[in-house]
Amino acid sequence: MKLIISSVSGEPIYEQIKRQIRDAVLNGELKPGEALPSLRKLAKELRVSVLTVTRAYGELADEGVVRNIQGKGSFVMDRGNEVMREALETQIKANLAEVCTAAHAAGMPVADLHDLLDDVYDDIIKEQS
Repeated sequence: MKLIISSVSGEPIYEQIKRQIRDAVLNGELKPGEALPSLRKLAKELRVSVLTVTRAYGELADEGVVRNIQGKGSFVMDRGNEVMREALETQIKANLAEVCTAAHAAGMPVADLHDLLDDVYDDIIKEQS
């Protein structure tokens, strides 16, 4: 996982770290049980304060994305975790809203949209098998 930090984005650095780690977990780049880089290692790599990384990891733990284990590090929580499931559902709803808006603009009947969703879902399941 490669984090990219911008000092001119206007978004606090700890928020950038949180967002990118959360996205990596949600898209499967970071797997359940996988260790995050140590606080000091990530701070050094990003050239930021250890306190900045500590805040990001702490807030991710509060959200249920990671679990901090004293003396061992921070680890990605299982995707079955309720908080992660809610985050995934929110992401899915946002994506479906975009799809529905585009389908409506194209004049696609909802039945056709359902068929298309079934086809795409089936294709993805086959790819992952």
